[in-house]
Amino acid sequence: METLKGKNVLVVGASGGIGGKLTKLLNGSGANMYITGRSAEKLAVVAQENSIGYDRLFVMDIANEAAVNETVAAVQAACGTIDIVVNSAGIGIIKPMDTLSTADFLATLNTNLIGSFYLVKAILPKMKEVKKGLIINIPGVLGKVPMAGAAAYSASKYGLVGMMQSIREEIKRTDIRITNLFLGGVDSPFWDTIDLRVQRDKMVVAEEAAKAIWFLCQQPVSGVVSEMVLQPFNHQAI
Repeated sequence: METLKGKNVLVVGASGGIGGKLTKLLNGSGANMYITGRSAEKLAVVAQENSIGYDRLFVMDIANEAAVNETVAAVQAACGTIDIVVNSAGIGIIKPMDTLSTADFLATLNTNLIGSFYLVKAILPKMKEVKKGLIINIPGVLGKVPMAGAAAYSASKYGLVGMMQSIREEIKRTDIRITNLFLGGVDSPFWDTIDLRVQRDKMVVAEEAAKAIWFLCQQPVSGVVSEMVLQPFNHQAI
């Protein structure tokens, strides 16, 4: 395992259920933390709980290209090189096609896929300069297997997987590593606004999901975990 002490880590979506738990683990391991989220209030709580200075938190909507570019530039100006980027930002709209609106579909793509494009586009040039870095995305199992009602969500996550696999081919001559984490159901605020009968008590708890990402952040540079799958024991889709 590689130490995280002194590593510059950017967690995008740190105000979410998994992102908040992950920030605590990474910060406790001695990483230099920079965090983003859409909610200023939730982000401030995460920062306070982890004694992260307000100069290291950025209110940012990943679907806003200007905001992404500004945030990444500010982090790079502060630390030089971002060693690890974890993209845990995303939205989930689960609806059947007869109620899924065009606005729903576009909002999902703009955040989960196009926003991820903005992020990678902003961070990759600096990583290519130093020829190293780690990028972790969380497509979830719906980026591998379909589910009724997940047309928009799966479209965004399948697209994310394909995009990152293609980028991986472009950076083969560097030590930049790309990992996709396929999480099954995680008991997090993701489900709070989804009108679907689910057994949250049988899902993976958010802290365990965060521990999986924490583990991936510590993998030695001599190898790369291209994919990891973590699902509830009672509902293995892959």
